[in-house]
Amino acid sequence: MADFIDELASAVRRTGNAVCVGLDPRAQNLPGGLLKACDQSASAIAAAFSKFCCNVVDVVAPLVPVAKVQAAFFEELGPPGMAAMARVIDYAQSHGLLVIVDAKRNDIGSTAEAYARGYLGRSSSAWHADALTVSPYLGDDSLSPFVNVAQERGAGVFVLVKTSNPGGGLLQDLVCDGEPMYRHVARHVERLAAATVGECGYGAVGAVVGATYPAQLVELRKLMPHTWFLVPGYGNQGGTAADVAAAFDNRGFGAIINNSRGIIFAHENPMFSRRFAANNWQGAVEAATREMIEALAPIGPRG
Repeated sequence: MADFIDELASAVRRTGNAVCVGLDPRAQNLPGGLLKACDQSASAIAAAFSKFCCNVVDVVAPLVPVAKVQAAFFEELGPPGMAAMARVIDYAQSHGLLVIVDAKRNDIGSTAEAYARGYLGRSSSAWHADALTVSPYLGDDSLSPFVNVAQERGAGVFVLVKTSNPGGGLLQDLVCDGEPMYRHVARHVERLAAATVGECGYGAVGAVVGATYPAQLVELRKLMPHTWFLVPGYGNQGGTAADVAAAFDNRGFGAIINNSRGIIFAHENPMFSRRFAANNWQGAVEAATREMIEALAPIGPRG
């Protein structure tokens, strides 16, 4: 199996776009008929999440290179939810998608290694993740186990550098030695990426940089030339194609742009609900995906 980062670059070339579909199921937003109002048990919701996410995969797998599974919505349901997440990961991969598990894990020493070994590696871990999001704030000795396991198993990691949420600046923007903390984190992530570069020119260690901070995308792309970006915040959080343009290199590579609610719950958007009947929510998903692909076309791999 090729390294994740080269597989990602290949998938972006094959599909001609850098769209990442976020699988973030919420019971209150599911299309009608997937969950009975009279049965709100964890098992019933988990089954509905599994069916819903797999139905989304059926639509988007021929169109995009990668999906991001948000672990929190499955973990909330306990064991049934975790079993549902496992099914969704395997289903997405069996339909040709690379899968990032967004779990933002980290700890120190052997605990970090256990997280890494549990998640990373499609054929060699319990969770089969192609890549995993991790937090950097426990320091280098907490990141190295993830990097080592990723290299060993041909997987990838995405380190939180500048997140899309408004409160992220509380710590990330703190000035230390004359620079905001996120720049210090970025330099360290770039060193890790440069040491793990694949054939595509990017390393196995990527960075999470939010679409809601376009000015920081500009500076961080310059600061991190070997680091592939995972960019959340597009769509419902306010990020636009213009905002994420700086995440790409001059070839239109180096970034994947995540959209969760704007795609998977497109049936709630009046722009799509007027065009598609309530029982054709998958049609709305496809339309929203294609719209995003076209919006990114001038700045991504087709541009």
